[in-house]
Amino acid sequence: MSAVYRNATPPQIPWLSEGFFDFWSTRVNRLWTLRRPLARVVARNAASADAVTLELQPNRHFAGVQAGQHINVGVEVDGRLVTRSYSPTVLPNGRLSITVKAIPDGKASTWLTRDARPGDVIALGQAFGEMTLRTDPGQRLLLLAAGSGITPMRSLLQALDAQGMPVTVDVLYWARRREELCFVEELQALAARHPHFRLQLLLTRDAAAPAARVDAHDFAALDAPAATRVLACGPAGFVEAARQRLQGQVAQFDSEAFSQPALPDIEQGSVQVQLLRTGRTLTLPRGKPLLAALEAEGIQPASGCRMGICNTCVCDKVSGITRHTLTGDYAAEPSTPLKLCVNSASTDLALEL
Repeated sequence: MSAVYRNATPPQIPWLSEGFFDFWSTRVNRLWTLRRPLARVVARNAASADAVTLELQPNRHFAGVQAGQHINVGVEVDGRLVTRSYSPTVLPNGRLSITVKAIPDGKASTWLTRDARPGDVIALGQAFGEMTLRTDPGQRLLLLAAGSGITPMRSLLQALDAQGMPVTVDVLYWARRREELCFVEELQALAARHPHFRLQLLLTRDAAAPAARVDAHDFAALDAPAATRVLACGPAGFVEAARQRLQGQVAQFDSEAFSQPALPDIEQGSVQVQLLRTGRTLTLPRGKPLLAALEAEGIQPASGCRMGICNTCVCDKVSGITRHTLTGDYAAEPSTPLKLCVNSASTDLALEL
């Protein structure tokens, strides 16, 4: 399911700055801007024991979203704009909904789950992400989700539901306990409507019969795995375990992870990182994502998804060697774009920051 919002070209007024226009226009209507996408919170509902669903009304500058994509959501916390990535669902009325799980020490998730109320206005980024549906009538789908990784799957399933569920779909949804599951009634209703849709809810800490984790799950009951496209979303450890478990057994494996994996501590010590625009030189630890390392030093680069998808945190690396925290690959090429959220310093670096 996707939505298209027509984005009319704003008038060109040479003497009027965008900031000046937005300052006064938002005092008349908080969604009126010259170009910036914004959204108003119009409703909130509990989604699980530790998650809420927010319904959003975007302004005309939001260009729309495909099922499975993400948007960056910006909120002001302690006087600073904090941006995080969420997978929205397009509602029949054209609004968006996002489901936010409270994360310990997460500034954006804490504000959205605890403080956001109808009437609040938040910043939106345009949609991004490649984990979308494709036109291939012969391909089966296996959707693997853990925790809040169910949110992009929900959007994909709603799009398939609108098409009459044209392909066979299996959904395996892991959580620790029943109260941590989201959208259970909605997913069960889909299973009741469509014979080609099968749902398994897997509780790893169920007192009576704890489910096996993804690396030990028995996938033998799935039909025609060689023709299956797998989409996996959840913590990095879950995604990597699923990849290893199904490697060589399925036609395609696409994934998104919303946390950094626990990498072996193969690099010790620290390096010197020059920030060329500000003239600062910092001592940063090897092995730690550069975005997190910079934030620990009080530097706040622009950021969004924090999982290497949205490109908000990209800056130019002038020199030095970096290590990709998700793949372990090294990059030594000078003068190349660098995603701060998924790269760590392996040698001294010079960055255009």
